[in-house]
Order: sequence, then structure tokens, then C-alpha cells
Amino acid sequence: MLRHLAIIMDGNGRWAKQRHLPRTAGHKRGAETTRQIIEASAKSGVGYLTLYTFSAENWNRPQDEVNDLMNLLRYYIGKEVKTLHENNIKIVIIGDRDRLAPDIRSGIEEAERLTTKNTKLQVNLALSYGSRQELTQATRSIAHQVAIGAINASDISTDTMEQHLYTAAIPAPDFLIRTGGERRLSNFLLWQSAYTELHFTDTLWPDFNEKELSNALENFTSRQRRFGRTADQTDTTEIEHNETSGANHE
Repeated sequence: MLRHLAIIMDGNGRWAKQRHLPRTAGHKRGAETTRQIIEASAKSGVGYLTLYTFSAENWNRPQDEVNDLMNLLRYYIGKEVKTLHENNIKIVIIGDRDRLAPDIRSGIEEAERLTTKNTKLQVNLALSYGSRQELTQATRSIAHQVAIGAINASDISTDTMEQHLYTAAIPAPDFLIRTGGERRLSNFLLWQSAYTELHFTDTLWPDFNEKELSNALENFTSRQRRFGRTADQTDTTEIEHNETSGANHE
């Protein structure tokens, strides 16, 4: 079962360049694709959808482009949140909010408050997000807890680290899709993706659609996830799980 889907939405700028359009046009088209993929994910029964919306490194882009992206974010927060709420979709923001403008922070806080009880799909927007930065912040937080005596260093575990990440209440992604042809994670969910299945497509994000998503999800269902076990162990575990599920159903 695919519980958590993550997507690196790459290719807006190249899509615009191929059409001799300004990069802003690519970002606008990409935002429309985002809306469609959220709807398609909800229909597919995905529980969590995490979208790499604006990375920590994206702040280094030309200021005009950053401003355009922030204005586009403002527009869609105001335009789409009501519709998402009406469709029982929950919005959560992960990343360094301190770098965002005050009005954007207020907008996303209102979006989270409005949709907090929604249950059909949780959409996690990674804004001003970088996984290395996230891990650094989590380490500082844990070190502070040790310094004040709240926890012992010998008690630190993987669970401790996960409790201090932006994604503390979110399960690890089962499947990660990257559009645009690149084959790397680009500082996205590095800790969380330890056993995530990866799927790369050359399709640029503005051209990614529900059919492409369906094909990718079909590819996921054909894979065997081992989590360090052998293939035979995995087969045995799946048989036992299916037998138990069948007995419970009966």
C-alpha cells in the first residue's frame, strides 16, 4: 500500500525556455499541474503527499525570480485553500518559516488552521526546506535537551531524531517521484527516504499529468520492498500478512 507519496517538481524553467517564455510562465503552469496532481492523489487513495515547493537553496536564485515565486505562492494560498478545504484536504507546511515574508507566514498559518481537521489527504508543502538544514536543526534541538538534562545522550535513538524533524508526525515516504530528467534527491527528505522507492521521469513538471502519475503508481505496486530482508523473507512476510488480513476479514 502506498501511504505517503513525495514529489520533486522539477522542470518549470526548462519548460518555459523551450517555448521561449519567461520562467514565470513555467512556474504558473507548474502550479496548475500541482493542483491537478493533488486532486489525482486524493482520488488514488494516497494518505500523504509531500511536494518540494521551494528549497532552501532556491533563495539563491535571481531576486526577481524569487519575488515572482513568492507572489505566485501568495496567489495560490489565497485562491486554492478554500477549495482544498471543501474537498477535505489538510495542508501542512514543512521548512524554515522564518525566511518567509510575514504575510506569507500568516497565510499558511491560516491555511493550516482552517484545514487541520480534514482527513481525506494531507498535503505537505516543503517551503524554504532543506534536509541538511532540517537535520542540523534537529541535532541542535537534541543537544539542547541533553544540555538541560531533559534526556540522556545514551538514550538518543533514531526515534529521537525523527521526533525533532519537521516531519515528526508524518510517516516516511513510500514512493518518491522526480520529474524533469535529473537523477538526484537535491537535499529533499534525506533522512526520511532511507527505504523510499525512487522513480525518475524525463517529463517536465508542467507536462506531468494524471496519466503519468497513474503509470508511476502502477510501477510502484510492481516493486518488492525488502527493508534489508532477503527476497524469500519478504515473500514469507507478505504471505503471513495476507493470511492474517484474510482471517480478520472473515
